[in-house]
Amino acid sequence: MTQTDTPAPALTPAQAFDALYAFAAPALVRQAYLLTGRRGLARESVERAFHQAWQRWPEVAVDRDPAGWVRAAAYEYAVSPWHRLRLRHRYPEAPPAALDDRRLLSVLLRLPPAYRRTLLLHDGLGLGLPETAAETEASTRAAANRLLYARETLAGRLPELADPQVLRQRLTQLAGTERLRAAATTATTAVKPAPAAVRSGSERRARCWTLAAVAFTVLIIGSTAFTLRSAPDHYEAPRAPGETVHGVPPRSGPGPLSETDRQLRARLHSMLGKGPERLVPELR
Repeated sequence: MTQTDTPAPALTPAQAFDALYAFAAPALVRQAYLLTGRRGLARESVERAFHQAWQRWPEVAVDRDPAGWVRAAAYEYAVSPWHRLRLRHRYPEAPPAALDDRRLLSVLLRLPPAYRRTLLLHDGLGLGLPETAAETEASTRAAANRLLYARETLAGRLPELADPQVLRQRLTQLAGTERLRAAATTATTAVKPAPAAVRSGSERRARCWTLAAVAFTVLIIGSTAFTLRSAPDHYEAPRAPGETVHGVPPRSGPGPLSETDRQLRARLHSMLGKGPERLVPELR
């Protein structure tokens, strides 16, 4: 066997993940920006998606399209309606500098999230209609209707974008002008490269969730044990409420002693034998 026939060494899981991150992360951040219109949320969505990918790396590594797996996770997080409840997302971000970019992004953000995602996948990335429908978890007919509606909306506001090829170029230009980059939001970013920081962040997040699950389980077990210890172990019938019985005379008895009666009782108690002396038998 010659030297050129030597097989390349297999990549370790960390090396394969780092290669996937370097290949897919920059483009995913730009795509997530087109979905959300927020730069910070775009980076966060991609990082969360890669966190999930590293936690499920045996599954992602054998997927036929690992980049598509991460893209679907990033898109799902980016368009989640729960972001509306976050305080920092209640205020709009600074729009793009160019007027044409601002108009295009404004029309995109007015589309429903599912329609925006379908348009980006089909016209922005060039995916086929069946692949777009599968990634958005919709039927092919529903994906086609969403795509037609999004195109008509864009053409009504921006007639120059009626051609899908022109629209794809404009989407690419809009995402590229922001110069977004994927960066890990951890304190170790300055020391570790971005993929290594993402991997460590994913592992740290997994440990936190594991500890939280263990603590919750211990709490449930403790609550159950306390309930079993303090709960009654037999049935006690409730007492019936009292009822008035008609025709029965009320209970009566001697009334309270007067002052004279109390003095007499004290005098009798103090006497020998509890009575007059003449009543005490004499011993012979």
